[in-house]
Formats: sequence, C-alpha cells, structure tokens
Amino acid sequence: MSRPAGSVERHLPFPNSATVSDGRRDDRIRPTDAVRPDVAIYDRYLAARLQLSDAALPETVALVITEQDLLVDGAYETLERFFDLAVRFGADRIVVYVSVLDEGVVPTIENELETLRAPREVAVRGPGDDEPADAPIGISIGLGGKHEFAIAVRSIAESVDDGEIDPDDIDESVVEEQLVFPTAPDLVIKTGAERLSDFMIWQSVYSELYFTDVNWQNFAERDYLRALRDYQDRQRRFGR
Repeated sequence: MSRPAGSVERHLPFPNSATVSDGRRDDRIRPTDAVRPDVAIYDRYLAARLQLSDAALPETVALVITEQDLLVDGAYETLERFFDLAVRFGADRIVVYVSVLDEGVVPTIENELETLRAPREVAVRGPGDDEPADAPIGISIGLGGKHEFAIAVRSIAESVDDGEIDPDDIDESVVEEQLVFPTAPDLVIKTGAERLSDFMIWQSVYSELYFTDVNWQNFAERDYLRALRDYQDRQRRFGR
C-alpha cells in the first residue's frame, strides 16, 4: 500500500558530497561530508516536489544490492542513511535483499549488520533461514525467492498431510502466510544494472520496479528521491 505524500515529515537534507582523488564528485550518502550548496539546493528541490505532490509515496520499499556492494568502504553507512531516508519519506517497512554468489561471505555480512544503526527493528535472514521476518526492516542475505517459495509450498504440503488444511482452502493468503518475507513491496529499487536477482518472486509481482545505473557505493540521497519521484509519476495497475 502507499501513503499520501502530504503525511510525510519535513525533510532535512543529509550531507552527501565529497571529491575523490581523480577529480570526480563522490556524492554517496555520508553523515560526515560537507554539503555543497548546489547539491543541497537540488536535494531540497526534489524533497519539496515530493512533499507538494498529491501522489502517494510507497509504504513498503525494497532494495536489491549484491554482496560486493557491502564489501566496499562506507557501504553500511550508506545503508543506514537509506533506512533513515525511507522512514523519513513515509515507509513503514523496508526490505533489503543482498544477492550472494559466495555464501562464505554471509557470516561477515551478518557480523557487520549486528552493529548497524537503524530507526526500526531489524530482522536478518540468511540462506538457510525459514523463520518469518515480520520486523519493520527485513534483510535477506542470499535467501533466494525460489527457495523461499519452495519453503512455503513444503510447509503447506505438510499441513495438508497432517490434516490441518484442506487442499481446496489453499489460496494466495495461505501461501503468503508461509513466506519468510510476507510483505509485498510497493517499490523495488535495484542499483547497478537493469536486471533483478532471485528476489521475492511472489511478493514483487505487482511492485513498481526502479532501476538505476548508479552503483551502491555511489548511491546518494538524490538517487533515492528520484526513485520516489518516478514512483509518484506512475499509475499503479496491480496487473490489470
């Protein structure tokens, strides 16, 4: 579901600009960087357009990144700022999916997440976890959508075998009750490339997808605000 833009708290821009050694601007979301006047003005402009619009903002936002994104300097600080931005602009729930090729890095990522600062309660699920994550912020590390759906089907099959449910009573709500991440995102943001990973294949069927060619290490406040503006400009059809 989505909420009206007018219900969002006033936005104060986060510092997010710096310069790297080769002269290119680095405008990642960082709490300690100085704010360039032109960056701050543009971010305020985007924030004002969001707040003045009558269009809805997403209540549930999902972010798709990779394990490599979290192995670079400043990655977790950027994730913390992403949480702050999402909550500030009206999100009740946030889901982060970390696509993992090497499961050997999962413990490293989990250890980093233990010290993560977040505005709401966080639930983390790894490749072998099947306990539902009903916290306001859910983070999936390598738990693919196909595997998640298979877990749900197996659980339903066991309930049928035990006589707890009649096959004729199985509908969408029954499936959703068995998912690890049961909430359907309104908006899914994918950084770095125009393709999705094996992510929430059931829940995201009617989600609005936003692809940015900006890599996570360069993802700035303006990139999130642009995603919200793009969302506001769409007419959601929910498959119709």
